[in-house]
Amino acid sequence: MNFEGLDPGLAEYAPAMHSALDPVLDAHLNPSLLQNVELDPEGVALEALPVQESVHIMEGVYSELHSVVAEVGVPVSVSHFDLHEEMLWVGSHGGHATSFFGPALERYSSFQVNGSDDIRQIQSLENGILFLTKNNLKYMARGGLIIFDYLLDENEDMHSLLLTDSSILLIGGLQNHILEIDLNTVQETQKYAVETPGVTIMRQTNRFFFCGHTSGKVSLRDLRTFKVEHEFDAFSGSLSDFDVHGNLLAACGFSSRLTGLACDRFLKVYDLRMMRAITPLQVHVDPAFLRFIPTYTSRLAIISQSGQCQFCEPTGLANPADIFHVNPVGPLLMTFDVSASKQALAFGDSEGCVHLWTDSPEPSFNPYSRETEFALPCLVDSLPPLDWSQDLLPLSLIPVPLTTDTLLSDWPAANSAPAPRRAPPVDAEILRTMKKVGFIGYAPNPRTKLRNQIPYRLKESDSEFDSFSQVTESPVGREEEPHLHVSKKYRKVTIKYSKLGLEDFDFKHYNKTLFAGLEPHIPNAYCNCMIQVLYFLEPVRCLIQNHLCQKEFCLACELGFLFHMLDLSRGDPCQGSNFLRAFRTIPEASALGLILADSDEASGKGNLARLIQRWNRFILTQLHQDMQELEVPQAYRGAGGSSFCSSGDSVIGQLFSCEMENCSLCRCGSETVRASSTLLFTLSYPDDKTGKNYDFAQVLKRSICLDQNTQAWCDNCEKYQPTIQTRNIRHLPDILVINCEVNSSKEADFWRMQAEVAFKMAVKKHGGEISKNKEFALADWKELGSPEGVLVCPSIEELKNVWLPFSIRMKMTRNKGLDVCNWTDGDEMQWGPARAEEEHGVYVYDLMATVVHILDSRTGGSLVAHIKVGETYHQRKEGVTHQQWYLFNDFLIEPIDKHEAVQFDMNWKVPAILYYVKRNLNSRYNLNIKNPIEASVLLAEASLARKQRKTHTTFIPLMLNEMPQIGDLVGLDAEFVTLNEEEAELRSDGTKSTIKPSQMSVARITCVRGQGPNEGIPFIDDYISTQEQVVDYLTQYSGIKPGDLDAKISSKHLTTLKSTYLKLRFLIDIGVKFVGHGLQKDFRVINLMVPKDQVLDTVYLFHMPRKRMISLRFLAWYFLDAAVFSSVLAL
Repeated sequence: MNFEGLDPGLAEYAPAMHSALDPVLDAHLNPSLLQNVELDPEGVALEALPVQESVHIMEGVYSELHSVVAEVGVPVSVSHFDLHEEMLWVGSHGGHATSFFGPALERYSSFQVNGSDDIRQIQSLENGILFLTKNNLKYMARGGLIIFDYLLDENEDMHSLLLTDSSILLIGGLQNHILEIDLNTVQETQKYAVETPGVTIMRQTNRFFFCGHTSGKVSLRDLRTFKVEHEFDAFSGSLSDFDVHGNLLAACGFSSRLTGLACDRFLKVYDLRMMRAITPLQVHVDPAFLRFIPTYTSRLAIISQSGQCQFCEPTGLANPADIFHVNPVGPLLMTFDVSASKQALAFGDSEGCVHLWTDSPEPSFNPYSRETEFALPCLVDSLPPLDWSQDLLPLSLIPVPLTTDTLLSDWPAANSAPAPRRAPPVDAEILRTMKKVGFIGYAPNPRTKLRNQIPYRLKESDSEFDSFSQVTESPVGREEEPHLHVSKKYRKVTIKYSKLGLEDFDFKHYNKTLFAGLEPHIPNAYCNCMIQVLYFLEPVRCLIQNHLCQKEFCLACELGFLFHMLDLSRGDPCQGSNFLRAFRTIPEASALGLILADSDEASGKGNLARLIQRWNRFILTQLHQDMQELEVPQAYRGAGGSSFCSSGDSVIGQLFSCEMENCSLCRCGSETVRASSTLLFTLSYPDDKTGKNYDFAQVLKRSICLDQNTQAWCDNCEKYQPTIQTRNIRHLPDILVINCEVNSSKEADFWRMQAEVAFKMAVKKHGGEISKNKEFALADWKELGSPEGVLVCPSIEELKNVWLPFSIRMKMTRNKGLDVCNWTDGDEMQWGPARAEEEHGVYVYDLMATVVHILDSRTGGSLVAHIKVGETYHQRKEGVTHQQWYLFNDFLIEPIDKHEAVQFDMNWKVPAILYYVKRNLNSRYNLNIKNPIEASVLLAEASLARKQRKTHTTFIPLMLNEMPQIGDLVGLDAEFVTLNEEEAELRSDGTKSTIKPSQMSVARITCVRGQGPNEGIPFIDDYISTQEQVVDYLTQYSGIKPGDLDAKISSKHLTTLKSTYLKLRFLIDIGVKFVGHGLQKDFRVINLMVPKDQVLDTVYLFHMPRKRMISLRFLAWYFLDAAVFSSVLAL
C-alpha cells in the first residue's frame, strides 16, 4: 500500500517508528483498555483483550467480537488471515510479527522478523508464513523458526507480493521492475520490467495480473508473458487500494488538488468485459481500504482511516444507513483484511491494537481449516505427586546423586541372568503397506509413534504377553490384520495384475468350487452379487436363457448370454462387460443414478446399500418390460419356442408380481379401490424405542399390508382430503423380494435391538438365562438344552446377531387379510407338510439369498451375497445332489454355515436385500432350455453404415450348403480399441504395478473358412459400431481408424455387437474349432466362454516350457515368410 499523501496525523509516528520500545504507555492509548494486560520488559502484551463478554452478535450483521493488543504503542502495518489454519497474523512497524488463534484471538506465537524495517505484507503457505520487508523476504514457520531468509538488493524498496501458484512468487515495489522468485530453489528466476514504476498492490484472476501503481494507474498484464494488455488511469494523485471480483474492478485513491492530495470520495468501477469505466460510486466516507465481500451479492466494504466502514453494491447507490464505526484505540486505522470465509474482518490501528468483527457468534476464518499444532505444556514446575502404593512407579522420577557404590537394588550375579527385551511387534499398518524387494521390505512411516521412542510394557500375564503374536511378523500373512473387524472373506477383493495380465493370477485360491465368480474391475460391477442371485433362481435362469429379441441393448438378452457363460465355466471367473455395457446405455438407469463414475466407484463415495436396492427394483422392472415386449423377428426364428413364452403376460410378472388392492377412504365416507401390482416390497419399521420384541414376520406384514394417512383427491368432495389408505393382497408372488432399507442409524439400531432380544429368547428357550454383562463359555453352553436331550442345542455363536428367520408362513384369509408368521422345522412337524396346505391358501417361503453391505472404511465398502444353491446346480457342476449356502464376493466363493447367512453385525455387515421363494418352486415351471440362436444368424445381413458399398469386398457370407458342422475349423481374429487407459503406479523399487487394466472394446471380428471350396476366404468381417467414447484406436496394430465405427461416415460393413456375438455363439454351440493367435484374450474381451477343446491357439502350440510366448509376427515370418502388420503400418 502507498502511504504517501495519507492523513498528516500519521507523521507523528515517523520518528519513533523503528526505535526501541519503551514500556511507558503512549499518550494516545486508552488506559482502560490495558487494565488486565500484562506487559513483558519489552512492552509486548502477553494476553489478548477480549471485548466485554456481553457482546451480542447478530447473524448476518458484522459486529465487533474481540480486540487485542499486538504491540503497545507500535502501529500495525499489515494484517492477514491464515489461509490454512484458524489464525490471524499481524505485523508491526517495528518488524514484529504476532499470530492469534481462533475467533477468541488467543495469542499463538510472537517473534521478531526484522530489527529495523516494518513488515509490509504477509502471505500464508502450507508449511509457513512469508514476510516481506523493505529489502528482505523471510519464510518462517508458524512457531517462529526461520525456513529461509532471502536478502534483496539494498536499493530495493518492496511493497507488495503475489503468490501465483504454490511455488512462484512475484515481488513489486517502488522500482521499475518486478521480481519472480522460485520458492523451491529460493532463487530469482526472472525480472519483469514495468513501464510505470511504483507497484504497491498486486492482484490476480484467471485472466490477468493486476498491478496498482503509486501514480494512480492500474495495469492489466498477461498471465504468461506479463505484457500490458490494458491500463486504467484511475486517479490523478495516487492509488490507495483496489480489488477485483468477477468482471468488476473497484479502486479508491487520491486526487490532485491545488493544496496537495485529497481523498477522493468517488470509487472508480471498471467492467473487465468491455474494458471501460462504468458509473463511479459515491460513498459517504473517505475510502482508504476496500474489499469485495461476495457472500450473497458482490458487495463492497469501504473503510476510512478514521474507522468508518460502509457496505454498498458496486453498481448501485451507497446508503448512509449501511455505515458502522470501528472504535480504534489510536486515531487511525492502518490495515484491513477479510477472511477467506468472508465471516470475519480484521482492523489494525495506530496504537498496536487489532479489532475482529464477525457476522456470526462462532465464525470460522476458512471453509476448511486444518488442525493447529500447539506446544506441549511445560511440566517441569508441575510434577505430579508420587504414589508409593503403586508397584510400577518409576523410581527414576526421584533425583539421586551419582554414586559408584553398590545399590541396594543390585541383584547378585548368582541370582540374576541378563535377558534382552523382547522386540515390540511391527505396526500392523506398516505390514499392510509393505512392499518386498528380495528380503527387504519398504513401507511409508505411519507416524503413529514419537521419533526414537518405543513404549516399554512389562509382562503382567501370559495372556498379555501372548498378544504380541497376534500381529504377523512378515508381509506373507499381512492379509490377516487383527485390528480390522471385517472378516477376511468379506473384504473387498482385488485382482493383482502382472506383466502377463491375469494369466498368472491364482483365482483358485479364492474359489475352490466349480461355480463361476464375476470380475470386479469393470465399471459399475457393484451389481455382481445381484447377478449371482438371479442366476441361482432356477426359473429365472431358464427363462432368461430362452429369451432372444431384436433390440440392440436388451438387458434380458445380455443377461442370458452371461448366464450361459456361468453355466459353461468350471470355476473360472466370468465378466459381465457386455451386460454392463448395455446397462450403461439405458436412459432410466442413468436417471435413477445407477451409473457410477469411475472415481466414485473407486473411492466408495456412493451409498452402496441404497444403490443396490434401487438396482434391484430397476432390473426386475426392466426384465418384466423386456419380456412383455418380446417379439419373434424373422432373423431370430425359434426364439419364442420356449415354454415360458406366453401371450399377454410376462413370466417375470408371474414369478415376482404381487397383485394388490389399494383402498382410499375419505372422511366423507367415499371409498376408492384400485388394483395394482408390485415386484418387490420395502420394509417399514415401527417407530418404537422401548425395546419391544417384534418378529420379522410382524414387520413384514406391516410393510406388505401398509396402512397410512395421507392427503389424496376425493371425487365426492372434489378436493384434496385426508384419507386412510390401506393395501390388501389379492395374490402372493412365487418369489418374495424385500428391500431392507437400512439406510440410517435408526433402522440399524432396530435390527441390533431385535437381534439382542431374539438372542435372549433363544437362550431362555434352550434352558438358560443370560444377563447383559455375562458371556457363556463354550463348556457352560454345552450343558444347556432340553432335559430330554432330543434337540441338538445350537452354539452361542450361531444365535448371535440373528433376527431373520429361514422360513416364513403366509396365509390368505377370507376377508382379504394376510397372516404372516415365522416358520421353523418344528412347526412343520406340528402342522404338516407345507405342500398339503397350499390348497387352502397357505404358503411357506424359504430364504434363498441375502445381499449385505460390508462397511469397511479402508476400502470404501463392498456388496456380497449369501446364496442357497439348489440341487440342480450341484448336479450339473459337481454331480452331487444336495443344498449348500455359499458366500459370493465377486470372484471369491466359499461355502458357509447357514446361520452365517442370517447373522448381521450392524457394525460392519448390514442387510440390503432378501429373497424368499415358495417351497417346491421349481416343480411349478418347465425348466427346459432351448437354444434360441439358429443358423439364420450367419446369413447375409445389411450394414449399418450409410456409405457401405453394395458388394462385399472383404468377405463372402456363408450359403445354406456351407453351414459349419461339429469339428470344422474356423480361423478367428479380433481387433480392439481402448475405452479407458490403464491405471498404474510406480513402486519405490522402480517396478510398475497395474492398479486397473485398460478397458478394451471389440472393434472388428473376422472369421475365415477352414475347409471347403472357399477355404481361406472370410465369411465374417464385421466392424462393431460403438456409442462409447474411444480413447485410442490402436491403428498401428488394429488398422482401425477414426470414423470406421461411425455409422454416418463409415465405409465398412458395420454391425452391432449383439449381431456379431450371436454369430460367434452359434459357431461355439455347433462345436466348431477356432484357430488363431492369442484367442484367450480375444474371447475375454468379446465376453465369450469357449470350451478348451474347441480352441487351437498358436500361442500355446508353439510355446516351449519356461520360455516366453512367441509373437504372431515371428511365426508368420518363420513359417510363412510373410511380414505381418506391414500393411497396417503403411496406412
